[in-house]
Amino acid sequence: MILHRYFARRFLMTFLGVFTVFFLIMIFIDLTEQFRRHGRSDATMVEIVTLSLLNIPQAIYQILPLIMILATIALFLSLARSSEMVVTRAAGRSAIRALVAPLIVALCLGGLAVGVLNPIVASTSKEYELRSGALRGDSSVVSIGSSGLWLRQGNAEGQTVIRAQRANLDGTILSDVTFITFSPQGRPVQRVDADTARLTSGAWQLTAAKSWLLGDDDVPEANAVLQNTLDVPSTLTPDQIRDSFGTPSSIPIWELPAFIARLQTAGFSAQRHLVWFHTELALPAFLVSMVMIGASFTLRHQRGGRTGLMVMFAILLAFVIYFIRNFALVLGENGQLPAILAAWAPPLAAMSLSMGILLHNEDG
Repeated sequence: MILHRYFARRFLMTFLGVFTVFFLIMIFIDLTEQFRRHGRSDATMVEIVTLSLLNIPQAIYQILPLIMILATIALFLSLARSSEMVVTRAAGRSAIRALVAPLIVALCLGGLAVGVLNPIVASTSKEYELRSGALRGDSSVVSIGSSGLWLRQGNAEGQTVIRAQRANLDGTILSDVTFITFSPQGRPVQRVDADTARLTSGAWQLTAAKSWLLGDDDVPEANAVLQNTLDVPSTLTPDQIRDSFGTPSSIPIWELPAFIARLQTAGFSAQRHLVWFHTELALPAFLVSMVMIGASFTLRHQRGGRTGLMVMFAILLAFVIYFIRNFALVLGENGQLPAILAAWAPPLAAMSLSMGILLHNEDG
């Protein structure tokens, strides 16, 4: 138990050291990038530093697997140079048993990353986008594109498709907007055109609206109604609209299950969010696989010039697994793989491969 605590403490200190080095490097790089982006604006030094501090958590979160494998390599190379692993083996402890403590630390760090760092990254990313857009002057109404902005809302009583030519930053004020309501059977029931639509609590407030009843035998234009203002019930919230514009990473993991349920109820495809949710749940396992990959090539007594070769093999294999993971996520988002398989298969396969290499090195 004392030996396990010693290895756990060594690995944790090594991880924090590598983490600090990457944090300092990335904050200087990001500061340079922020100065390049906003150097010609009226941004102050404090605003630029604030933008960098808001952007750093997301950057660090993305490279956690790289930090983990470098910390593993640094730990076991240090133990090999000091002959501590030789002493550990001589005391009757196998190298695989010595790996238990770092694996537990990696699992705990992965849990903290998902449970604590993930919501922090989601919050700081939103704030970064808002502040960066304000400095660039993007806070006014902008055009979404030639096809406009498309939204959908609905419940058990039917669905409503919303198309707008322009919208403000968070999508709560729409211009040149059209509402088409469908029955539960999928038939169009009503169409409403309006100059503007503003989202309030539980409804869209339309101005200069014209509505048609569809599906009757009469000509819809004959029964068209012009109204200065009109309220259309809505199940959407500003957070839902904003999150639907961005990536799933902008939503804290604690809120993802409820958000996915709301998307599915409203008729949206939640595949991308579902894949991201399982990917975040699988992050501790992926970090554990990085530790096992690093250990499988460096958990030995290093001799001659093979150390650099083994380190290179470990990093190359880690990048291959990382590429396969990203490729599986793309397949999952496209619906070609189930979300659970796309998220969990790469880390579990990497753990199995690493365990095979470790057992071969230990038992021959």
